[in-house]
Amino acid sequence: MQTARLRLRPVTPADAPRIAILGGDWDVARMTGRIPYPYSEAAALHWVSGLAEGEIVSGIELDGALIGICGYSPAEGRSPGQSGELGYWIGKPYWGHGFAAEAAGALIEHGFTKAGIRRFTCSHFLDNLASARVAAKLGFQPTGSCEGWCEARRQHLPAMCYERRRTWREALRALV
Repeated sequence: MQTARLRLRPVTPADAPRIAILGGDWDVARMTGRIPYPYSEAAALHWVSGLAEGEIVSGIELDGALIGICGYSPAEGRSPGQSGELGYWIGKPYWGHGFAAEAAGALIEHGFTKAGIRRFTCSHFLDNLASARVAAKLGFQPTGSCEGWCEARRQHLPAMCYERRRTWREALRALV
């Protein structure tokens, strides 16, 4: 997938060193659910090699360099094609430029128009105000407070949950 500034492409084992460096930054890892801290290259390789069936994960490239990850997996208790749980992170040197919203927006568009997803969910820890802004930019609506596990902090944390349903315009685009 291509956006105005970014290229989204499948992650490969060759991405593990870059994923470990960018995702292993404390300020990045502590805002995600699944990235441990510290994050070794071996752990990143294990993650890339063990993606779950049905999980769609893209590396986010800017000018040929990997700057982050975005993807979705079938929401728990739902079959593929019904609902996807969105996740993303951007390496700290690339924060503040709208890359997360641009990449996740393209992935959502693809999910709605090409993959038959009808509803996306996402969540963020309450202290992650940047992700709250991304969710709002992408049209997500809050569904209430929740709790999520943070591997880096090794604890459950209060979070906010959201959903975004497919609009009739997106449904029409999928038919074309």
